[in-house]
Amino acid sequence: QEQLVESGGGLVQPGGSLRLSCAASRSVSGVLAMGWYLQRPGNQRELVATITTAGGRTNYADSVKGRFTISRDTAQNTVYLQMNNLKPEDTAVYYCKAIRFGPDYWGKGTLVTVSS
Repeated sequence: QEQLVESGGGLVQPGGSLRLSCAASRSVSGVLAMGWYLQRPGNQRELVATITTAGGRTNYADSVKGRFTISRDTAQNTVYLQMNNLKPEDTAVYYCKAIRFGPDYWGKGTLVTVSS
């Protein structure tokens, strides 16, 4: 059973918007925070945004501040990443991560392509 499942990626023109979703299995427990990360071809994964379980505090990479918003629906066990004013350099595979007391969980990723 997959612990985290991302969706919402696709092809969008520069300046456009997408909303990514990350649905967590009910079996995922001990989560301190949820995060979105991106990985461009040949590069390491890098942080996009996180949101804490307690208090819902958010943190963003400087490159996405003012354009991306991370949010959560606790009842649905889902975390979202609203991405606005997308740029070609946002093109990457986006991964969801559950930051836990124990081993972290990663989703399989969803591809976002920003191109005209």
